[in-house]
Amino acid sequence: MAEMRPPIESGAPDPMPFMHPVMVKNYGKWSFHSHPKPGVLYHRAESGDEIWTVKAGTARQMDHYTIHELADIADQYGDGFVRFTARSNIEYMVADGAKVEPLIKALNDKGYPIGGTANSVSMIAHTQGFLHCDIPATDASGVVKALMDELYDDFIKCEMPNRVKLSTSCCEINCGGQADIAIIVQHTKPPKINHDLVANVCERPSVVARCPVAAIRPALVNGKPSLEVDEKKCICCGACFPPCPPMQINDPEHSKMAIWVGGKNSNARSKPTFHKLVAAGLPNNAPRWPEVAEVVKKILYTYKEDGKPWERMIDWIDRIGWPAFFEKTGLPFTKYHIDNWRGGRANLNASAHIRF
Repeated sequence: MAEMRPPIESGAPDPMPFMHPVMVKNYGKWSFHSHPKPGVLYHRAESGDEIWTVKAGTARQMDHYTIHELADIADQYGDGFVRFTARSNIEYMVADGAKVEPLIKALNDKGYPIGGTANSVSMIAHTQGFLHCDIPATDASGVVKALMDELYDDFIKCEMPNRVKLSTSCCEINCGGQADIAIIVQHTKPPKINHDLVANVCERPSVVARCPVAAIRPALVNGKPSLEVDEKKCICCGACFPPCPPMQINDPEHSKMAIWVGGKNSNARSKPTFHKLVAAGLPNNAPRWPEVAEVVKKILYTYKEDGKPWERMIDWIDRIGWPAFFEKTGLPFTKYHIDNWRGGRANLNASAHIRF
């Protein structure tokens, strides 16, 4: 028998060693689940074993003192098993229902809210921001902190028509993903090129291929190999900046914030959908982004008031129609909301990697 290849430090690790023993024992054999209260989930297995999950919100960017504090709470009030969700909530699993309320009290006493389940506003998924990313135009994690401070009650209460997923992205590449409401950076000017650095820093063919609309081409500037941008084609996406930092697109004045709504990844009750632009040109106004928070709350509370039970954001919009959405939320509808860009087919066919 061939010797097994040693593990490598990539890919998803085996979750079983870190999982609560009751979950390991009953893996794939759960017969019932319920939602006793906001932030608490209950599961019962075919064997009769029970487990409760308590979900707490965090500040997303945490120092090791905070991690130790959360771990100490797990050891003292729980069963010593936790997991972090994709949205940076922390979940505590306990096999004794009597531990749930003391655990909730211990977390609340330390300032961690309990919620984010069922028809509440979930913690915001976001990109890396200033701390980890090398190309951000804003601090996505800062937007999360500022906005969730405003939506605290909507996280700990289940009062929305259905669950609400939010996301933020610190550049237009948008690795924050689709969401019911998404906050994404919006560049409004093409990149400024430092021609003195391009030849030494950038692999020019890769940069040319990176542009989704074939707006970048090689050029000779002041006798040096460089690049140039066809500004009529450029859609200001910023995809050229990561492989070529001398093509700086981040700008304190011209990098704005935009709000998109109606994104949905699941196929429950309706098909997955892409989110669509509803507000643009909002100030990138750190550290609290008040203009962004105002628009998000306007959309969210209109949906809360007018949506029917089980309607996701896009289901509500499909029912009332986009004209009614803009009328009810009070957001202005402009010509820029109409997707009438006729050059897309020719430009995409001219790229190095898209053909249709």
